[in-house]
Amino acid sequence: MDINVERTLIINELKQVDDLSLLRAIKAMLHYGLKNEGRISIEQYNQELDEAEAEIKRGEFISQDELKKQMKAW
Repeated sequence: MDINVERTLIINELKQVDDLSLLRAIKAMLHYGLKNEGRISIEQYNQELDEAEAEIKRGEFISQDELKKQMKAW
């Protein structure tokens, strides 16, 4: 499949995603994939942990059971 076709299909799928946590996870994967980083600094690691913990405290997460339900709908 042509890369531009694949990119368009993925973008269209992303437009349908309503889960903020999932979008943030995808964004993080893209960020590291585009930078081709194999490692991050301890400061960056700790910052990401702090951000993740803050998201959890705000209730911005889904349970494993809910994720399984969502995955079945894919």
